[in-house]
Amino acid sequence: MSDESRAGAAAAAGHPSTDRWLIALDIDGTILHEDGSISDAVIDQVARLTGRGHEVMLATGRSVAATLPVLDLLGITPEYVVCSNGAITLKRDTDAPLGYRREIVETFNPGAVLTQIRGYLANAHYAVEDEDGYFRYTGEFPSSSMGVGGEQVPFEDLLAIDATRVVVISPGHDMEDFLAVVESMGLHRVSYSIGWTAWLDIAPDGVNKSTSLERVRALLDIPSSRLLAVGDGRNDIEMLLWAGADGRAVAMGQSPDDVAAAATEVTASVYDDGLAKALASLR
Repeated sequence: MSDESRAGAAAAAGHPSTDRWLIALDIDGTILHEDGSISDAVIDQVARLTGRGHEVMLATGRSVAATLPVLDLLGITPEYVVCSNGAITLKRDTDAPLGYRREIVETFNPGAVLTQIRGYLANAHYAVEDEDGYFRYTGEFPSSSMGVGGEQVPFEDLLAIDATRVVVISPGHDMEDFLAVVESMGLHRVSYSIGWTAWLDIAPDGVNKSTSLERVRALLDIPSSRLLAVGDGRNDIEMLLWAGADGRAVAMGQSPDDVAAAATEVTASVYDDGLAKALASLR
């Protein structure tokens, strides 16, 4: 029997292949197009790899409620899922209402950092996500960023919430101006990443996608040489550096230069099935 046949037989019998890979995928701009669609080519490649016994999982900045539907779209049920940029790690649990339970939750008090940022970005809009995925926010926030729901509150009401994530958007800034303002803040008490537009994600100190993924890798006992991570945003940089140290780190074709620089390879853009092309190279 060939190696491929053995891997397929092991997966079919419910026993992962001994040479399985841990494949960590970002969602927005990697799996999903801007309209929320997924190409058939991506779905086919994910099905092929899971059928061979590889562990295909999600690692996203999204809340839990905004992440779980993507698992259904892909038709996968990984053992672990990383949400909120690493602040929440889910574990598969068939007894849980949605099939997953919160295994690890990291929170922080956002009061000091919110007060600091507001001194630089007085007209920005702010949101705090709690461990249940509920958002409280000032100003206007896109509904797609919400998890289980949200409510508009005064800025002062955000300061004492136990937060898994803080989001700051500044509509009055273009990207370069926003980058300059954020860099001038010298944020060091929390981990932060800057999104595609004037958007800032803040996580608990020292927490990002890579810290949670490393924990998952150890739990699954998958060697670091068998890691494949794919992403497109600045909140993927640590994940790409982590995977690329011994394994493979793939940046999507539309990624900013600093994201591409953190990867070991660059694929086509999300519009040209870049993820499917990257996954097709894995056997």
